[in-house]
Amino acid sequence: MSHADLVIRNARIIDGTGGTEIRGDVAIKDGSIVAVGKYDGEAKETLDAAGRILAPGFIDIHTHFDPQLCWDGLATPSLEHGVTTVIIGNCSLSLAPVRGEGAAKIVSMFGVIEDIKKPTFDEAVPFSWESFSEYLDFIRPGLGINVAALIGHSALRFYVMGAESQERVATDDEIAEMCRLVEEAMAAGAAGISSSYVDIDENMNPVPSRFADLKEKIALAKAMAKSGRGVWQVVPYFPDINEELANIRELGEISLAAGVPCSLQPVLSSPTSPKAAEIMAALEAEQARGARVYGQVMPRCFDMNMRLAETSMLLYALPSWKAIMDQPKSKRRALFADADTRQKLVTEMKKAEGMSGALPFLVVGEVTAPENQAYAGRSLAEIAQTEGRELGEIILDISLRDNLNAEFKLMNVLNADKASVAELIDHPLLHFGASDAGAHITQFCGTGDTTHMLEHYVRDTERMPLERAVHRMTGEVARDWGISDRGTIEPGKAADLVLFDMESLHCGAEEFVDDFPGEASRYVRRSKGYEAVIVNGDVVWRDGAYTEARSGQIV
Repeated sequence: MSHADLVIRNARIIDGTGGTEIRGDVAIKDGSIVAVGKYDGEAKETLDAAGRILAPGFIDIHTHFDPQLCWDGLATPSLEHGVTTVIIGNCSLSLAPVRGEGAAKIVSMFGVIEDIKKPTFDEAVPFSWESFSEYLDFIRPGLGINVAALIGHSALRFYVMGAESQERVATDDEIAEMCRLVEEAMAAGAAGISSSYVDIDENMNPVPSRFADLKEKIALAKAMAKSGRGVWQVVPYFPDINEELANIRELGEISLAAGVPCSLQPVLSSPTSPKAAEIMAALEAEQARGARVYGQVMPRCFDMNMRLAETSMLLYALPSWKAIMDQPKSKRRALFADADTRQKLVTEMKKAEGMSGALPFLVVGEVTAPENQAYAGRSLAEIAQTEGRELGEIILDISLRDNLNAEFKLMNVLNADKASVAELIDHPLLHFGASDAGAHITQFCGTGDTTHMLEHYVRDTERMPLERAVHRMTGEVARDWGISDRGTIEPGKAADLVLFDMESLHCGAEEFVDDFPGEASRYVRRSKGYEAVIVNGDVVWRDGAYTEARSGQIV
């Protein structure tokens, strides 16, 4: 008689292929699935699903947990939302390869682009590695979640070219050296390469990847493809639709030349283009000529929060505001309170555009000062109109009274048209997973999209069948991102599984907590309804708590 390590019995099995559910058992041995449907053998442990849903563990293809995994191998709170695999190293940023002054450069770019600050790195990220493989070896022992890691194009370029990586195109010899490093990293387990058309560094200069020409990009993509796998991921120049469309056409060239899939993040529904029509037409045009170019889409509203004590991408385009936000927290209050500076700040905000143009839509959130209580729940535009004052004055006054900790919330602007978003998250050229989990931690929590997908689009509004939703978060992305050993429930696949109660499933509201190294705070979302999350055969999350299991792998 066969003996399994774990058997889950009496489950509604949604296998991740898109097929209809079956009722039965799943048996696990040595971290792999050995039987699906009916299992008559014995097991060391039996878990009665009692008719709950059993699905493959969810895969989050766009995260920035690269630093956090150095001290938190669970990538909290992702596992709490059924995520068993995260892809890190997006947006041209990875923590390797690195040497010399490259560490400081990577830290400064993470601070600006991903809202993870230097004190956190100083306390918890040792940079005791140089090569990509050495970084993977550093995080590997403590993993409770699976990790697929992209090589950051900006990190790679700076490693090879130094400061000149932000000045010019690469020479043939430099391209050859970058290709060699890519081949080494892929052999060590890297999942692909990430690049960026839009990001800026701490000096407001384009990041290194933005200086690369098409020749370099194709060469790197071909070096990646020698491994037989790999995705080329980018952030497009989204402030200008014409440039973004040109980026998509270039991705088509890379895909066709190297034979690789390309992915861009994010594709959002906006008030002016609810169904992102021009972007979708561009993706379809690339598909028509044989290129594999996909977008990434999120199910939630792209809401964010602003506190002058933290960081805000809404202020990047306002130089005087950003200059103060770049200062240590201990110095900001005096600068914001200075009368001469105040006038300059107020005047500058009158001309806000781009992302800063969303400032009037901010709503006053959590405040503590008694004088601020009357503003809670009101938009800055309405307050400005009612009181006949400028936007900058209101932000400064409310913030100063709360020692810069007053919360301002941007809600229901981007991705707010749920009917349109439902179409986007069901489109075959868009992958589920533009979460940005692990990044922008003082502005929003990217984790929780998986729960929101199931709770809102499947259960509450019935806009998507359960089988389709699970397929989008599991088997589909596993197939297209080259994660071939997991993503579906079938014998031989890794036993990454999530057991949940559809009726009680719930994605909690954002909470601002103090649990980050370097005396940093972040937003998190908790979940309800997940009874067990299994990673490579071990239960890592059970009944609302983490276990001692740390069975994550580099995949």
